[in-house]
Amino acid sequence: MAIRTRFAPSPTGALHIGGARTALFSWLYAKKHHGEFLLRIEDTDRARSTEENTKIILDSLKWLGLDFDGEPISQFENAKRHAEVAHEMVKNGDAYYCYTSQAELEAMRSAAEAKGEHFRYPGTWRDKSPTEAPAGVDPVVRIKARQSGDMTVHDAVQGDVTIQNKELDDFIILRADGTPTYLLSVVVDDHDMKITHVIRGDDHLTNTFKQKLIYEAMGWKNPIFAHIPLIHGADGKKMSKRHGATGVDDYIALGILPEAMRNYLLKLGWSHGDDEIISDEHALELFDIDGIGRAPARFDLDKLRFLNAHYIKEKADDALVSLIMPVLQKHTGSELSCTARMRLLKGMPDLKDRAKDLNELAEAAAFYVEELPLPYEDKAKDILKDADKDMLSNLATLLEHLETFQADDIDALCKRMSEENDIKLKDIMMPLRAALTGRSQSPHLAKVAEVFGKDETVKRLRAVL
Repeated sequence: MAIRTRFAPSPTGALHIGGARTALFSWLYAKKHHGEFLLRIEDTDRARSTEENTKIILDSLKWLGLDFDGEPISQFENAKRHAEVAHEMVKNGDAYYCYTSQAELEAMRSAAEAKGEHFRYPGTWRDKSPTEAPAGVDPVVRIKARQSGDMTVHDAVQGDVTIQNKELDDFIILRADGTPTYLLSVVVDDHDMKITHVIRGDDHLTNTFKQKLIYEAMGWKNPIFAHIPLIHGADGKKMSKRHGATGVDDYIALGILPEAMRNYLLKLGWSHGDDEIISDEHALELFDIDGIGRAPARFDLDKLRFLNAHYIKEKADDALVSLIMPVLQKHTGSELSCTARMRLLKGMPDLKDRAKDLNELAEAAAFYVEELPLPYEDKAKDILKDADKDMLSNLATLLEHLETFQADDIDALCKRMSEENDIKLKDIMMPLRAALTGRSQSPHLAKVAEVFGKDETVKRLRAVL
């Protein structure tokens, strides 16, 4: 059997981090089994679905590296097909036209509430003939739900889940205006797309029993369902805006790398051994549905940033330069010169060892692209204010006459100057750092000077005199 999975987001907002994990699991399962991963945009909510949100979702999937097969499918464009299935179910006796008015429904609901009962549509038109229909009323189409016994869903994550059929009422599959409901559209689309495995959040589990009725009414084979637990915040509650960033686009803005996000989402509710770092290649080898747990996973931003720091260290220097350049260009207000880009590239090995996200990396690297006069931090100003100006002038002269301008040579010169002039080494290095970077902290100072080169180092040092 050829494996086909799908991801079906609604373009009513950005791609939620929970949806991203669902997409990742569906993508991994399909790719591991040499199957297909399809994308369906569930855009039937015309009031809230927007092209902008669709683009954000597509861009987020691209950033995550989750490539789908074929073109995205629009659920809205299949509405005619969905309606045809509803009418076919009526013709086969598995659904019926219901002419109950909204006012009648409200009266039934009020009566149930008055008795302290949960309202279920009583099937008023279940066995009536359409010839009894009131004039001028457009009917909805309701499915004929089972009225006794129980129903079991065999779920690849949750195991066998059983409910009593009396818990289901004759729910609507086609509205009075001829538009299909979500429950019908999903089943028809999954069948027509030949989806073999439906991997989705366990908040959809209750819908599965209703969808199972549609599959059975049409004589279609059920896909294998795998309902994965939701992602919770640190407080154990369903992750929402109150927990901070929830959309993939939020984490892009926070400077997270896609490989770090993939690794983190993989381990969020799925387990295999104790390894925290799992490469994409290893993930494709290891992943399977039976490794998904049943308990909700808690999102831990600190852990994500820990993984992000690892992947920043592993990433090629030139790739990191390209990633932080837009931030630095915004910082300087202009295009970066070739010289600035070369400094970033040479300085990146020391810079990336300290950063937990791309924003931190860009901030730490900013002094390499800033031109004189530097935007000195207050602490750097204080250091330079207290520095011995004669010592700084002498240091500039000595640096200018160094034959080879390498980090080891610069370190040796500063130590020799300290010893010969009875000056504490920190009283040389701290002002030099402030002069070169405008800051009180930086990567290895001699290496920074080497990256700048002799001329720029001496120029920046003399600028503070």
